[in-house]
Amino acid sequence: MTEQPSRAVQDYLKAIHSLDGAERMVSPLAIAERLQVRAPSVTGMLKRLAEAGWINYEPGCGAQLTPQGISEARRVIRRHRLVELLLTRVLGLDWSEVDAEAEALEHAISPRLEQAIAAHLGEPLEDPHGHPIPTREGTIARRDLCPLHTFRPGQRAIIREVQDDSPERLRRWHALGLTPGAIVHFRSHEPLDDLFEIQVGSRILALGSEGLAGLLGEAVREGNMKR
Repeated sequence: MTEQPSRAVQDYLKAIHSLDGAERMVSPLAIAERLQVRAPSVTGMLKRLAEAGWINYEPGCGAQLTPQGISEARRVIRRHRLVELLLTRVLGLDWSEVDAEAEALEHAISPRLEQAIAAHLGEPLEDPHGHPIPTREGTIARRDLCPLHTFRPGQRAIIREVQDDSPERLRRWHALGLTPGAIVHFRSHEPLDDLFEIQVGSRILALGSEGLAGLLGEAVREGNMKR
């Protein structure tokens, strides 16, 4: 297939990829929730994507990306994340603003402009929210990360990625120092109140699971303190 896929096709492929659809079947309901569309319209679109060779689709089971679908999804993801980094690093936009802007621009960038942006930024590995940027060849780093609210007192975690779809939460996390690369020391946890006492730098914070939701990290070890 040589034609540039439509924006709708790109959005579906990216959504399926974000739901781990490169590795397993993803339910139509999960896709509908991710795209915030009605389930019947998802079913029709999945049939068209399957006919075009982007996905394998089994009615009543779900959809999984084909190698062609994976390649296209990661191309769109690469452009989205490169644009986010360009907007923050070069244009100075706040990290809470760039997801929506990149969502619009990712569909209009040519391969030549994509590579010019990547070269200007020094072939970056991560976007402003810590998400890995697929390479030009379509490979993407896989990480074994845990939600921060699953860590327990005495543990230290380094934040690697943050969920980027809520500007309010992003602004809040930035104000608290909860950004990729930050070390979080879990001091105590009150299960009945669902309240964590954590230390970030010299600051002591009290947050519940909801306040930590969307932050992903890994346990601090000697090898990853300096990364």
